[in-house]
Amino acid sequence: MTFQTLTRRMFSYLISSKAQDERDQVSKLSDEAGNHNEQLNNTVPPFATRSRSKTMIVDRLQASPKSHSSSPHSPQCVRRSLNCHRNESMHIPKSKAVREIALIAKNRNERRQRNADSKAIKEALIKMEGDNPNWEFLKMIKEYKTTLDFHPLRSTDPVVDHQITVCVRKRPLNAKELNKNEIDVITIPQRDRLILHEPKQKVDLTKYLDNLNFRFDYVFDDTVSNEMVYRFTAQPLIRTVFEGGRATCFAYGQTGSGKTHTMGGEFKGKTQNFASGIYGLVAVDIFKLLATPTYRQMNLALSASFFEIYGNFVYDLLAKRKRLKVWEDGNQKVQIVDLTEIVVKNVEQVLEIIQKGSNQRTSAQTSANLSSSRSHAVFQIVLREIVAGGKRVVGTFSLIDLAGNERGADTFKSNRLTRIEGAVINRSLLALKECIRALGKKETHCPFRGSKLTQILRDSFIGENSRTCMIALISPGVSSCEHTLNTLRYADRVKELAVGEGDLCPEHDFGNDSDPCSDDSTASSSPDENPELVDQFCQVLQTHQVIMKQCVELHKMAMDSYDNLQDPSCSKMDVARFWKKLLEDTVDVHKDALVHATSYYDLLCKKKWKY
Repeated sequence: MTFQTLTRRMFSYLISSKAQDERDQVSKLSDEAGNHNEQLNNTVPPFATRSRSKTMIVDRLQASPKSHSSSPHSPQCVRRSLNCHRNESMHIPKSKAVREIALIAKNRNERRQRNADSKAIKEALIKMEGDNPNWEFLKMIKEYKTTLDFHPLRSTDPVVDHQITVCVRKRPLNAKELNKNEIDVITIPQRDRLILHEPKQKVDLTKYLDNLNFRFDYVFDDTVSNEMVYRFTAQPLIRTVFEGGRATCFAYGQTGSGKTHTMGGEFKGKTQNFASGIYGLVAVDIFKLLATPTYRQMNLALSASFFEIYGNFVYDLLAKRKRLKVWEDGNQKVQIVDLTEIVVKNVEQVLEIIQKGSNQRTSAQTSANLSSSRSHAVFQIVLREIVAGGKRVVGTFSLIDLAGNERGADTFKSNRLTRIEGAVINRSLLALKECIRALGKKETHCPFRGSKLTQILRDSFIGENSRTCMIALISPGVSSCEHTLNTLRYADRVKELAVGEGDLCPEHDFGNDSDPCSDDSTASSSPDENPELVDQFCQVLQTHQVIMKQCVELHKMAMDSYDNLQDPSCSKMDVARFWKKLLEDTVDVHKDALVHATSYYDLLCKKKWKY
């Protein structure tokens, strides 16, 4: 049996149906032809035969004049019209759908060609940049830099005198960042201006840069030395110590941003050169001033101490980390009981003290830094005058290397102790900012009880002749962009305190910090408010913020303390002491909040304020 025979048997119903359709079509054509013949027959008179009618038609056509050949009913015209119709059917214009399909195909080919060209350009750029995954952002940064005028800070520039000096130092990319091909997102075009290029991405995966501008007193790029940083930051404060004031210089920033390098000195491998840090440079200049004729006649003595604040406790770094107590004397002066103070005669003795204390400092490994400083290191130099009745304090210089600020996301893989340390560190840094805020506004009340650090530095904040310098250290790598932005915003708010002195440029960009006293928070206030009422309102908002954050941290610490109380291996005495101290600090903060809330309430009642 052949294939065709088998097909006919299997699909006979289809074949029969198709044949039936063909027969119907033929029948239809036959009917049309019959109708046409019938019409022709009707045109012939009934009395004429078919042959005669045909002869008469032919004779009539032959006897007609030539002009009749052009008649529309002539055979020539009929054939001509049929040929024209056939030719016109060959040149029918394309429909709209066909034209759109052709346009789509054309655009597709052009798009493919553009994509191929763009891909070739990208591959060439990637090859030039050494397979850098951030080459697109790097290209944008380079293009942006071409629009800037660069006038960086120089060592010959004058030093401007401020009560509160805020500066920023950028460190170079380290070996780890270079191995990851990270790009530099910090640009310093001028001596007081800094630009952070924050990489971002739209919903359609388009990459772009958000260029954030900041202004400070001084901005140091990654090429400056510690000596130049010292010249513009700590060196102007030395005169304050000899004039009976209190000077404070502290380094703030992310872990691994260069705080210990700036304050303690440069590292050569694992060895630190303490003579090149701000600690040692301050000691050199102080001894130079002591040797001048003006102060040589005065009977002055210089002593140094080194301690750390770890959690809520103070440890003496010169006495094998002995735990110390902090009290207030009858004159409301903060005293650290049994703190080791060594009288120094030369710079070498100071460097020995710095080295001894630095080796005892607490550090630990976190996901943000392999060797993160977990404590605030305070190196103090006290200048005293020897009088008949004893010694009188002339001035104090506090040099502070703060613990690295971290986000909660950077310690989520750490143990519970490390997370508690991070919470305490962030709380103390917040309290430090609030105290500097009060110092800048010259307020009578300073919330120094917010942390142990601010409590010890109380005299530096409330003294009449007090000067402060903040050095914000930032990392330039793209992976540290969020950390760097947080550090800049913190320093930016500190500098905002000196706006009343006219030190800040009006073009200052304050970023997006959620400070309760920002312009956005007070813009909705009534225009009838006086400055005193607005200031008290800001203080109430600030204390609200501090208490809210403290309540969150207190809850975490309370849960940990509760677990430790039920743990037989934990010392009940240590847990009870820790819990008691935590509650005392909480009460102090609540007292400060109560003072502001009461003052604000009294002002509202006095002015009969109605909302």
